[in-house]
Order: sequence, then structure tokens, then C-alpha cells
Amino acid sequence: MQTVSLLILLSAACSRSEPAATSSAPPTPPAATPAALAPGTVSGKVPGFSPGALAIVILDPKTPREFAPPTDAPIMDQVGQTFGPAVLFVQTGQPVEFRNSDDTLHNVHVSNEDTREGAFNVAIPTGNSYRYTFKQDGFYHVGCDIHPSMSAEIISTSTPFATTATDDGGYEFVDVPPGQYRLTIYMGGKKTQSDVEITAPQSRGTPTPE
Repeated sequence: MQTVSLLILLSAACSRSEPAATSSAPPTPPAATPAALAPGTVSGKVPGFSPGALAIVILDPKTPREFAPPTDAPIMDQVGQTFGPAVLFVQTGQPVEFRNSDDTLHNVHVSNEDTREGAFNVAIPTGNSYRYTFKQDGFYHVGCDIHPSMSAEIISTSTPFATTATDDGGYEFVDVPPGQYRLTIYMGGKKTQSDVEITAPQSRGTPTPE
């Protein structure tokens, strides 16, 4: 997934309501090795994190594997001529619901940030919804041709372990199956990576009856 150029656009789009990092900030250092605190848990902090910055953290298995689909379809709604949420994580191959809870007609125009290829462009009347399934991992820009000021971003990943860093740059993934993983951090147009291993918990065995 070629996303270094995408994050430049993503950072700009999603920082409109938050203070952006200054251009004089030092370059992002290599990602620190994430801590496997316990079997199935990975946590850490984004190196060089600046308050107000948008940092995206993705934990991918090195060997392709199947993950259970989400219990509920993720939702992007339109209210007050605003897309919400501003950044939506979805699982590739699983349906996403786009709603219009506003009192006016909107259209949802989605395109791949890297290839500029359009995913779909549909009109959604008030009170209606539209479902779409992203078939490829990637960063996608969401806009409304009727109201150009509206925008949001969608990040589609095969792994369910994807999130934005907290206000202090922290992140945590729980219930991660055992295996070898690649942790990727995107921030300010830069990408850093590190490896992490999740080991299976040791079996305590069954007590032998006396």
C-alpha cells in the first residue's frame, strides 16, 4: 500500500478542526519497538509525536491470514453538512454504511488517494443510506460534490488492528493472535515501521488427580 503521499493529503484534510503540527517540527525518528505487554497485547507511543498531529497506526500480520468480520458495519453519516467521523477505519471486503441524516440532499464521492481512481459517486437523499464494500486496502478521500467544504477520510485495511494515536501519541491493540507482525506508523507524510512478535500463552496443563 503506497501511502506516503496519501498521508500528506490525509493530514491536511483531517487537521482542519485541530491545530496542525508546525513545519519546523523535527523529522519523525524510526519507530520504537512496540511493547508486547502480554500475549495478545501490543502498545506503545508514536515517536516524535506532536500534540494535535494525526498519527495512524496499523498492525499487519507478515503472513496473510483471515480475520473475523466486524460485528456491525461501520457507519459514516452526514449531519449539519459534515461527514462523521472525519476518519473512519473499515475492514477490506466488509460492507460500510453511508447515511444522510441531514435535512438536505448530499452525494458521497469516494476516490482512492493514491491512484485517484473513483470508488463510487452516489446521491443520498435525506433519511436514506448506501452500502459499499471496499475491495482493496488503501486510503480513500470522501467528498460531497454538492457541498465542496465537506470532506472525510476512510482507511481500509485487511487487518482489524488499525487506529489513530491518542492525544498523547499512545496506541494499543488487544486480542492480537500469535504471530509475526509489522507495525506501521503514518504521521505528517512520513512512514515508519518496526516488527513485533506475539507469542502464544503457555499452557498451565491439567492437574493430575491424586
